[in-house]
Amino acid sequence: METTLRLAQQPEADELLGRSPLALLVGMLLDQQVPMEWAFSGPRTIATRLGRDDLDAHEIASYDPDAFAALLAAKPAVHRYPGSMAKRVQQLCQYLVEHYDGDAEAVWRDAATGKELLDRLKALPGYGEQKARIFLSLLGKRIGVRPDGWREAAGAYGEEGSYRSVADITGPESLDKVRAHKQEMKAAAKAAAAAKK
Repeated sequence: METTLRLAQQPEADELLGRSPLALLVGMLLDQQVPMEWAFSGPRTIATRLGRDDLDAHEIASYDPDAFAALLAAKPAVHRYPGSMAKRVQQLCQYLVEHYDGDAEAVWRDAATGKELLDRLKALPGYGEQKARIFLSLLGKRIGVRPDGWREAAGAYGEEGSYRSVADITGPESLDKVRAHKQEMKAAAKAAAAAKK
């Protein structure tokens, strides 16, 4: 896997995401309740603090939990909730070690259909339905992983020409469009909630 991504909007962090399946999975895991760029620069920060140029699922899975939490909490913190996210990252890596011998790319390498891939993603710790669909769309649109029916399995996130998620970001301009879409969705949800009162 060697792809140019623009998710962290930082060359070194994006370079790691483009060559490391595990870094990409971890970045997507961290992408909640913090700005997207912060989340996707997290894997590079973790790797650097471990003294590595990539993440290793075996190393993270067996790392002392308190020490790993401290690693993510060091300033600047990797996430707004470094303790709980450290636990989630370790759970993800433990699952990958147990089911894929630590090979993150094996999650999608031989998936025959979009539905099979979606099911594999949903089985990952920290990946619910929406996150799994977004990641599936990211794989299809940016990495070239396109098993039969991948767009259908990704749902609206798989639509061509949409600006709904990280899967649609190719630079600052598309990032702005995705942000605008998310703000529209939030405003619509607020309005719907207010209308029910």
